Amino acid sequence: MFLKRIILFMTVFTAAAAHKAVAETFSYSDERFADLQMLRYQVTGFEQLTLRQKKLIYYLSEAALCGRDILWDQNGRYNLRIRHLLEGIYTSYRGDRSTAEWQAFVTYLKRVWFSNGIHHHYGSDKFQPEFSEQFLREAVRQSDLSLLTWADGQTSDALCAELFPVIFNPAVMPKRVNQADGEDLILTSAENYYGEGVSQAEAEEFYSKMKNAAPDPQRPVMFGMNSRLVKEQGKIRERVWRCGGLYGQAIDRIVFWLQKARDVAESDKQQAVIEKLIDVYRTGDLKAFDEYSILWVANTGDDIDFTNYFTESYGDPLGMKASWEAIANFKDKKATERTNKLSSNAQWFEDHSPVDARFRKDRVKGISAKVIVAAILGGDLYPSTAIGINLPNSNWVRAEHGSKSVTIGNLTDAYNKAAHGNGFQAEFVIDASTQKLIDDYGDYCDDLHTDLHECLGHGSGKLLPGVDADSLKAYGSTIEEGRADLFALYYLADPKLVELGLTPSADAYKSQFYTYLMNGLMTQLVRIEPGKDIEEAHMRNRSFISHWVLENGRGKGAGGSDVVALVKRDGKTFVQINDYPALRNLFGSLLAEVQRIKSEGDFDAARRLVETFGVKVDSTLHREVLERYKALNIAPYKGFINPRYEAVTDSDGEITDVRVSYGEHYDQQMLRYSRDYSFLPLVND
Repeated sequence: MFLKRIILFMTVFTAAAAHKAVAETFSYSDERFADLQMLRYQVTGFEQLTLRQKKLIYYLSEAALCGRDILWDQNGRYNLRIRHLLEGIYTSYRGDRSTAEWQAFVTYLKRVWFSNGIHHHYGSDKFQPEFSEQFLREAVRQSDLSLLTWADGQTSDALCAELFPVIFNPAVMPKRVNQADGEDLILTSAENYYGEGVSQAEAEEFYSKMKNAAPDPQRPVMFGMNSRLVKEQGKIRERVWRCGGLYGQAIDRIVFWLQKARDVAESDKQQAVIEKLIDVYRTGDLKAFDEYSILWVANTGDDIDFTNYFTESYGDPLGMKASWEAIANFKDKKATERTNKLSSNAQWFEDHSPVDARFRKDRVKGISAKVIVAAILGGDLYPSTAIGINLPNSNWVRAEHGSKSVTIGNLTDAYNKAAHGNGFQAEFVIDASTQKLIDDYGDYCDDLHTDLHECLGHGSGKLLPGVDADSLKAYGSTIEEGRADLFALYYLADPKLVELGLTPSADAYKSQFYTYLMNGLMTQLVRIEPGKDIEEAHMRNRSFISHWVLENGRGKGAGGSDVVALVKRDGKTFVQINDYPALRNLFGSLLAEVQRIKSEGDFDAARRLVETFGVKVDSTLHREVLERYKALNIAPYKGFINPRYEAVTDSDGEITDVRVSYGEHYDQQMLRYSRDYSFLPLVND
């Protein structure tokens, strides 16, 4: 979604009749800094919810904010201390705030806020401050020391000695997640999922033994997902994230709000889901987490839903340990009609998939999909967030009980409104006819691609018996995202979508084929620094798909043409698609191979595919794309400011209404979150 640039969109929000009506101006835009643009999303329909539903959203929102510091600490062991230092300076600095170095300091702080730590949220490289050590040392001296320190008697010199090497030395913790082939991915990564001195070989051996000793290998828990692996007195052990354990102070507050949410649940099923999640937080038991996942998947009848736990594994170089994240949401009933058509036909899509029949599910179970309105974003979904989610991640739970998929409609709406008219497509789309396809069908097919990716792509296929779900190791996330993307691309062009009324034209899919390849071959490079490889899992998957079809489509189009080509027009490079039906066949062939790799756990083939087509960057093309993009003055990354919820109470303290507002600015929100939702000690070793 980096194709977006903000525009102003004004609307009027009218509060419910239960309290005094207040007109509030809503703007999608807040501010821009570095390579980032902050947006707002509107919680459309919140005022029409019942009081009980509003209370539920409010309690789930509080639970979603209470785990904020968990993610900060997961992303790096110094992050909480550095944030504490920077915010203390930001709020109490007595020096000149008009200098270039002060402005550079403010930008650095905002980037750290956005990334939940000192490493870029997407590229994982450590930020290099554009202010000097001398400036920061003097800023410490000219600020309130009591707001900067975290230990009794700590001096400014001691504080600087501990944190400055981490902030300024490019050789110290240079990457949050290192994916370089052939290196020890744990020892060279700054993430905090593994204690000091734990090596990749030690971690892999530890979890291999656990898996081999599992009582039910056909239904294995997701080993390691909710713990830090540490070495103490030469022995490797887990420190589990739970009440009374690591991160327990924040988890206790999450549980407090989940208990309140349980009491206003929409149904007995939803109440049981929340009860089981509370049990998981209290015990850290991964078998209980599977039980929670099964209950959560089965609960499809309520309007309000949420996720709140350690969920996605992109931040772990081994793809096992999960970052904490949360979202509270409610169903967009009209838009969900689209996803219902997909989920109700899931078996047809599985049966007609181009993959080998050995790797297809005989019976697709429990596939549900909906379009949602996000009410709050937390943890690893904030400020940068996904636009679609498919859970749970357990392969056996998905196979036996199904999955739930969501497309986050109000976020895609905000992105789309921000993108229109920014000049991006005029610069990078090859011709007027292709541009018209994108104008006519682009936004719709973007949403449909997300629906197919989340609802059916992730839910398709199966592992062969005995295949370890973690067998692809560091390549697992990239292969899985590529598999879901390929499934979506292949079926976007299927006549079945026209038959179901999901696409208005047999040619609509071409808009997505073009923008996908333009992104994978060219424009996503604006997110990569010159000289760097591609490392983020989603970027790698788009790259390997696009470069594979570019290479394997040479001479295989109509009349012996290349199916896809990179061509020059007036000195500029463009993607040219010469044969759309042949391109669809290529997507199908690659989908068959990627599904085979996942189903068989073929690590060597995964490594070969990703390293050959998904990692390296053409430096000449990269330089050209960066120059053309720079001229457009578009921020390549977008993130969101959350709405703010306020409980209105009567004289007895009973909630009589919940109000939502949108006026909080980025720095105000970040400072308020640090003030109101910081429950962890600054040192969590």
